[in-house]
Amino acid sequence: MKKIGIADTTFARYDMARSAIDQLQRTGTGFTIVRYTVPGFKDLPVACKKLLEEQGCDIVMALGMPGPMEKDKMCAHEASTGLMLAQLMTNKHIIEVFVHEDEAKDDAELAFLADSRAREHALNVYDMLFRPESLTRRAGTGLRQGFADKGPVLQRR
Repeated sequence: MKKIGIADTTFARYDMARSAIDQLQRTGTGFTIVRYTVPGFKDLPVACKKLLEEQGCDIVMALGMPGPMEKDKMCAHEASTGLMLAQLMTNKHIIEVFVHEDEAKDDAELAFLADSRAREHALNVYDMLFRPESLTRRAGTGLRQGFADKGPVLQRR
């Protein structure tokens, strides 16, 4: 049975893990979910690596919500770099799902964005494990997680 890891933080202002877990449970079977919550998004790389190596997860979602300050953006970049390194060290995917507070105009939109982005990436995680060909079919279609899709541009021949 496949294992999906979900690493999230107490720093986030929305429980994105709950949304991702709910979406995964609605989507299919054949997997178990292991959740690991850490204080902040700079703790996510180690959490993800532990989920992959110690808990035997096949893929991990890293859920975080950086604040609007420049320091928050810098820390998010450092966390993102750590997540990339953890992927290379383990040869397994970590799907980074960050929602920056300044992406939304107010708390209601922030909650909508956090919920929808977590759910849409949960579907991506499921597809990566069980239906990778579905991702190939959607290549180049301008899909976005959270807000409206952009759509494709004309393909050159």
